[in-house]
Amino acid sequence: MTGTDIAVLVTLLLLAVDLLIRIIAVITVPRNRRPSTGIAWLMAIFVLPYVGFLLFLLIGSYKLPKGRRDKQYAINEFIIETTEGIERVSDDDPWPPWFKNVVELNRTLGAMPLVGGNQATLVGDYDASIRLMTAEIDKAHRYVHAEFYILSYDQTTKPFFDALAAAVKRGVTVRVLLDHIASVRAPGHKKTVKLLNQMGVKWHFMLPVQPLKGKWQRPDLRNHRKILVVDGDVAFMGSQNVVDRSYNKKGNLKRGLKWQDLMTRLEGPIVAGINAIFITDWYSESNELLLRETRAITDDIIDDEPDALDMQVVPSGPGFEGENNLRLFLALLYAAQERIIITSPYFVPDDAMLYAITTATQRGVDVHLFVSEIGDQALVYHAQRSYYEVLLRAGVRIFMYQAPYILHSKHFTIDDEVAVIGSSNMDMRSFSLNMEVSLMVRGRSFVDEMREVEAGYREVSRELTLEEWRKQPLRSTILDNLARLTSAIQ
Repeated sequence: MTGTDIAVLVTLLLLAVDLLIRIIAVITVPRNRRPSTGIAWLMAIFVLPYVGFLLFLLIGSYKLPKGRRDKQYAINEFIIETTEGIERVSDDDPWPPWFKNVVELNRTLGAMPLVGGNQATLVGDYDASIRLMTAEIDKAHRYVHAEFYILSYDQTTKPFFDALAAAVKRGVTVRVLLDHIASVRAPGHKKTVKLLNQMGVKWHFMLPVQPLKGKWQRPDLRNHRKILVVDGDVAFMGSQNVVDRSYNKKGNLKRGLKWQDLMTRLEGPIVAGINAIFITDWYSESNELLLRETRAITDDIIDDEPDALDMQVVPSGPGFEGENNLRLFLALLYAAQERIIITSPYFVPDDAMLYAITTATQRGVDVHLFVSEIGDQALVYHAQRSYYEVLLRAGVRIFMYQAPYILHSKHFTIDDEVAVIGSSNMDMRSFSLNMEVSLMVRGRSFVDEMREVEAGYREVSRELTLEEWRKQPLRSTILDNLARLTSAIQ
């Protein structure tokens, strides 16, 4: 066989493989995916068949391994069985007619019940939030459960770590979960891990990507939750990581970027629900089920004050069959009658959410969106901007939180009835790829407090107008549209 014959044979073989890849892609890629996501993957594979197909094999599945999903299912069954009949909520102020169905939706998807008799305080000062969490750890007698997407030792967080160390020394059990990929990428990671070991803290990486240790799933499936529980009495949750507000990255320091977050401090039976999220994740990573740390919801921990709040924890992520947070958000957006105020650092909605928001304005609902004026992630920032025109044309008012701050808070309010706060962005990563936790709160006092936070954002933001947006340079429009196309790949 001559060299020419071999070249022809190789060419024919490559063409056959190329055709086979395309045929397989057309059959398998669109299955059980949104059309937009399927088309995005098919475009990637058809343009660069070998590279696209390899990427699809690596990150094409957004579900966790079956073993982890089975653990989530078992925990859900346990939660349902142990919380049956505990829904004790206030009836002084009648529910909106749509609220019961939303509660049932959340219970069906995430297993957690709605419980009354809770108290909550919002904390919008970044450093004060760390001080408050540190103070609670200093009071711990039995256990501390800390779960954060990023938990990093630096001068800002040193008191937090010192409190953990002191708790261990006085016999308190301290357990820590931190996301593997996010933590490894954080400056000072090795020092943080070394310190946790020296302190005697029990800790695990969440969703570790360690093939040599037999731990593997899609690398960009991340645990994005931010939770602290102390003795089952007090909990914190929201958008803030345990790290300096610059994240200690050279690029951020050079630009002078500072993160603005919102946490909530919780007391009452809802703390048991927050702790159940930690227990679930600890079980997934360690195979240890912390039954002794579970707490029954009894009358002695329910606050009967008139301003007590009804709350429901909503976990979501690739361990669940449905996109729990997206379904909750859509249900509330369609239920709104007067106003919707959304705060999200990364706002890249799917078609369903975009229709829900624009439909709300068309039926007379006042819709405000708070975003950052600048971005810390170029791709997401430009993808987000690609939606501004359609939102502005629909009547959505967009407020841009001014630089050098990154508005990282994640919450929204519906009328004067309901608020949601948590770790979830309004983008497809948070809906499908990240493990998140949201808290739905019903209570006028909490919504009023959230309105004060939103008013504070408005004071330091500038409103983007359609006239201003139309003056955007062509290069920005091109970048925005290209970024929008990539956002569909998941």
